[in-house]
Amino acid sequence: MQLGVVCGTLVASRKDQRLEGINLLVIQPITPDGAATGKTLIATDSVGAGPGEKVFWVKSKEAANPFEPVDVPTDATIVGIVDLVHVEA
Repeated sequence: MQLGVVCGTLVASRKDQRLEGINLLVIQPITPDGAATGKTLIATDSVGAGPGEKVFWVKSKEAANPFEPVDVPTDATIVGIVDLVHVEA
């Protein structure tokens, strides 16, 4: 799992029918201290996250698991909303 911040939404007038009803969000990967790292990406949303929220997300085949039994075509999925990150010094 990785951390990220939702920084936008994506609206598609045409998409694979297995994505119908699933929100697509733009996320910026971040480090545990909140610094941006890497490029933004599009992720399916399985938890109802919104702009500005810190989230944790998965990639690869695991990204489709929250939508079983439908095999959703996705490479990244938001699987949780972060309330607090505590990093030991």
